[in-house]
Amino acid sequence: MLKFSAIILLAFVHLAVALPAYESLAGLSDREINEFIARNGIATIPDPPAPLAAGQDGLKLSVDPAHPFITPGPDDIRGPCPALNTLANHGYLPRTGVARPDQIVTAVMEALNLGNDFAKFLVYQAFLMNGNPLTNLMSIGTKTSLTGQDPPTPALVGGLSQHGTFEGDTSMSRVDAFFGDPAAFNQTRFNNFLAFSTQYGFNGTYDINATAEYRHHLLQDSIQTNPELDFTAPRILSAYSEAVFPLVYFVDGRLNNRQLTQAAASSFFANQRFPADFYRQPAPVTFDIIEPMVGTIFNKYPFTPGMNYGTNNYVLMPDTPALTDFCGIYTDIVLRVIPAQYPSPSSELRQALNTNLGFLFDAVKVHHACTQVFPYERDD
Repeated sequence: MLKFSAIILLAFVHLAVALPAYESLAGLSDREINEFIARNGIATIPDPPAPLAAGQDGLKLSVDPAHPFITPGPDDIRGPCPALNTLANHGYLPRTGVARPDQIVTAVMEALNLGNDFAKFLVYQAFLMNGNPLTNLMSIGTKTSLTGQDPPTPALVGGLSQHGTFEGDTSMSRVDAFFGDPAAFNQTRFNNFLAFSTQYGFNGTYDINATAEYRHHLLQDSIQTNPELDFTAPRILSAYSEAVFPLVYFVDGRLNNRQLTQAAASSFFANQRFPADFYRQPAPVTFDIIEPMVGTIFNKYPFTPGMNYGTNNYVLMPDTPALTDFCGIYTDIVLRVIPAQYPSPSSELRQALNTNLGFLFDAVKVHHACTQVFPYERDD
């Protein structure tokens, strides 16, 4: 485990203000960074939580007395993910909207019953792209000083609202970045979600058929209207995952029928709160459940990753990882996306990155048999 300072521990207890000691490190030499860390320490990195214990991993009321809905305050941060916004509004996550990755893994397991490995994969790849490895904190929305000042550039530490990583074009309930704030809920876009549910879903629900039609429509619409569309890895993975998540996690576990009612959809997307008397899924939801659903909607409307160079000028990029190439996407994140932000990390920063990269690989090695790749010198 990494050494930690009292300052950071206090910040974990209550990050009410920015950490004044974390002045910008941009442009500092390795020696100066090492001196900075020696003075201030870097955050401890807890191991990811274990799976929910047997007998405690089934149906459970999500809206219990310990997790009431509270409208977020003016300084609370919310972002592009309706599930994480809901968890923050119910106190499964810190209501500030700033959390450690292990806290997020715990929250999605407890409240929604994500399987442990699946939760770790989603969280740690997002954290490596959008969090602060020095303080071990990430915003679920926009960039904020509550995560501490940044590591050296070109690191972004932009939070989950950072465009082109976790958040990206062709969202189900947010506009493309070219047209406005891509993290803010957009009622017009959500009305389209409801309309496709009415037209294609069973009894007006958002089911797998409506999902396939709406996912296809969103890509075609962005190709025709967004001159800066980017639909390549890693965004393609989050785009298709977010399309099927509501079929599972937003459906009451007592029904578990993969048919999301429009009332429940509105509660999560528009109101960012659990429906009354909502129960999580009856068993942990793993890669084995989500990936076949992603495959179903992809196979109905296959596509090749690409980018627009002007409106309706979609240029295919077959050399980038395809949606069906999970290990290729893992490798692309580790060897291209992360080093682009951290090309030459100092020894302590490298250790923090390597620790989180190890957590990411641990989440995929069993289900996908990917080969572990190493962007940096390995720590002893």
